[in-house]
Amino acid sequence: MTLSPLAGKPAPASVLVDIPRLLTAYYTGRPDAAVAAQRVAFGTSGHRGSSFDLSFNEHHVLAITQAICLYRQEKAIDGPLFIGADTHALSAPAAASALEVLAANGVQVMLSKDDEYTPTPAVSHAILCYNRGRSQGLADGIVITPSHNPPQSGGFKYNPPNGGPADSDVTKWVEAKANELLAAGLVGVKRMAHAQALQAVTTQRHDYVTHYVADLENVIDFDVIRGANLRLGVDPLGGAGVRYWSAIAERYQLNLEVVNTEVDPTFRFMCVDWDGQIRMDPSSPYAMQGLIGLRERFDVAFACDPDHDRHGIVTADGLLQPNNYLAVAIDYLYRHRPQWRSDAAVGKTVVSSGLIDRVTERLGRELYEVPVGFKFFAQGLFDGTLGFGGEESAGASFLRKDGTVWATDKDGLIPALLAAEMTARTGRNPSQAYNDLTEALGKPFATRVEAKADARQKAALSKLAPEQVKSTELAGEPIVQILSHAPGNGQAIGGLKVMTANGWFAARPSGTEDIYKIYAESFVDEAHLKRLVEEAQVLVDAAIA
Repeated sequence: MTLSPLAGKPAPASVLVDIPRLLTAYYTGRPDAAVAAQRVAFGTSGHRGSSFDLSFNEHHVLAITQAICLYRQEKAIDGPLFIGADTHALSAPAAASALEVLAANGVQVMLSKDDEYTPTPAVSHAILCYNRGRSQGLADGIVITPSHNPPQSGGFKYNPPNGGPADSDVTKWVEAKANELLAAGLVGVKRMAHAQALQAVTTQRHDYVTHYVADLENVIDFDVIRGANLRLGVDPLGGAGVRYWSAIAERYQLNLEVVNTEVDPTFRFMCVDWDGQIRMDPSSPYAMQGLIGLRERFDVAFACDPDHDRHGIVTADGLLQPNNYLAVAIDYLYRHRPQWRSDAAVGKTVVSSGLIDRVTERLGRELYEVPVGFKFFAQGLFDGTLGFGGEESAGASFLRKDGTVWATDKDGLIPALLAAEMTARTGRNPSQAYNDLTEALGKPFATRVEAKADARQKAALSKLAPEQVKSTELAGEPIVQILSHAPGNGQAIGGLKVMTANGWFAARPSGTEDIYKIYAESFVDEAHLKRLVEEAQVLVDAAIA
């Protein structure tokens, strides 16, 4: 990747989004359902786009919301719908548009008290708490967020009654119905005026902050954190958790400083990411320069993205790579949660670190390896057969201390708070704990690279079968396994993963660009990693030629 000269520096005025223009485009744009880029398209995290390019505006939101209402009718989901929105500029108008449709369809909607911004995990938590012990009248939810994506982005996610991201059979149904409505010029969409929707008897208020924060003591050991009097820092990155952090500090009497309480839809307080864009990514060392620069003030510090479903951990050594912290968190949790089921497995995606495999084996636990997408962990977290689910992009969730479900969607707050708990209990911060792990189990060297691929080549890559790989060696070692389907659930990974005793690579086509991505990891050294990548590119290019 080519680094922008702005990478890691405070955002200049020249890169800030024109918010009035963005909002005007939300209301005035007319997407053409015949143009693929302007249709509703659910990826691994809902529908995303921007009003600037007609990929996310009022028409999309009205159509998707009506489709969700129809899906609820079909599946007899008739409990309340919990709805939350983050701090992106397009989230508030999208929430208003969604309410107009939900109210007109007679759906009981749980809006946040005082119109507070709402993190993704607070919505998942609310759904699960409401549904506990119920077999009918179940709740579901909507989260309006494009996650860590740039300020001009909008996003819309549906969470069914299990509280997690909707599975592909659900999203395909909603997507198809929404595109029908889009193509019909929204004929069939029920809608009422926003003022009327706010006053509807079905529109109610829910105190997400209080309910979520009060229940955290059942997931995190605040007594041990408070007893150690750690100096903690958090940067909400202008996201939906701004008030949550101050509420957590107050309720649990933590020495926790919120270093930035500003909410600004331009996100002008951010440092620019690697490509010159503002991106609120807590796993990016460029976007995280602000908090990294304050690291000497704290024993441990952390950040979350705008909807607070991703985490970033900072110690005196800097920002931990997401994979490294996942391995540390897993090792700590399974040693310090005695009430968890003895057969609770460890969930990871196929492109997460092999160090997790080694940690899991040492713990004597089963590894549950799935394709990219947190939805694959939802059922296991729901029923307790998974103690932890994590993906390489800094998304994770885990069980309550008693081994029951907390959230079935990604939760950025609890991994952050866990970093404080482990530091307090063990006297070793996450960076030191990672060094201990690598001394015992080997140090990984990892990278991700991109290569050009046209639509035909991307399609070929997504359908590759192991027998199409003719080589028996990779970077000087025998190939021990080739995967086109994840061993945990048998689902296609949309590419290929090739493994040796001391390294692996995985290749997947991009869903949005004419490229494919190669993830690679070596437990030997940087030279071996470089060789893995070079041979992976040759092997993949030959296979898709």
